[in-house]
Parts: sequence; C-alpha cells; structure tokens
Amino acid sequence: MKTRKLTINSILLAIGFILHQITPTLLIPMQPDFSVAMLIVIILLNKNDYKTCIISCIVTGVFTALTTKFPGGQVPNFLDKLITANLIYLIINLFYKVKAFDRLLEHKKEALLSTLIFPIGTLISGTTFLYLASFIVGLPASFLTLFITVVLPTCFLNLFVGIFLYKTIKISIKRFSVK
Repeated sequence: MKTRKLTINSILLAIGFILHQITPTLLIPMQPDFSVAMLIVIILLNKNDYKTCIISCIVTGVFTALTTKFPGGQVPNFLDKLITANLIYLIINLFYKVKAFDRLLEHKKEALLSTLIFPIGTLISGTTFLYLASFIVGLPASFLTLFITVVLPTCFLNLFVGIFLYKTIKISIKRFSVK
C-alpha cells in the first residue's frame, strides 16, 4: 500500500510541476500557481498522513522554486508552500472535528471540503508569496494590485481546476485500485 501511495503522489507531484512549468505569466512577472491545486489534492487524498503531506509540500516547494518566473521568487515560493500545506492540513483536520460536518455523507463532505479548501489554500499561498516576496526581493507592483490581479483570479481558477483534478483523480484511483 505504501508503494502505491508513493507512486500516486509522485505522479501527482510531476503533474503539478508540469502545470507550473507550462503556465504562462500574466502581463507582469507573476503566474497563476496550479501546483498549489495539485498540492491540495495530495493533502485531501492523504488527510490522515501528515508526513506524506509535508514531504509533498517540500517537493512542490522545490519544484516551484526551480520553475518560478518571478525574479528572486525561489525562497518565497518554497516558504509559501510550507506555510500553505501546514495550514491546509490543519484546516482539513479541523473540519473533520466539527460535529455538524461529521454527520454529512462522505460524498457531501468531500464536495463541501473541496469547494472551500481550493480557494482558501490558493488565497493563503498567494498572500503568503506576495508578503514574503515584498520583504525578500520587492514586488513589481503594489501588494494590493498584485493581490487583485493575480491572487483572486487564481483562487477562482483553482476552485474549478482543483475540483476537476480532485474528482478525476479520485475516480481514477477508485477505478484502478487493486483488490
């Protein structure tokens, strides 16, 4: 089972890396970060395994640092993935501790959680990245301008991309699971 989980997570990390690499920059030297969506998918799939989530966030941080199109964005990219993954893992596990959430059917839990967690995770990641980049290397425009033009549209995009990826991956895992 561990080999299977490791293989699935490796493939998902590779897909996140490719998505991050091929995503074009917007008119400013910033790009939407779809690797965050893939990281959130991995955290949702491994919600009971903190070690796997941390390893995945470190690998995602290294991949995004290597492929960033933001000048000097290596350190902010890496740190924002660490912060985002820990907060998302915490939020997901807090959701499962709420009694009202726990009474929902499993498919409704997943639908509600994924609908909320993708934009929240992207918001955390984007805000953290901008905040860290503003201190470490500076921003090409004001924080608010970049937040409105990059982070908020990416939250909206990641909501749909993330849910699509999560459902597709969940169905694929279920369909091809060895019994």
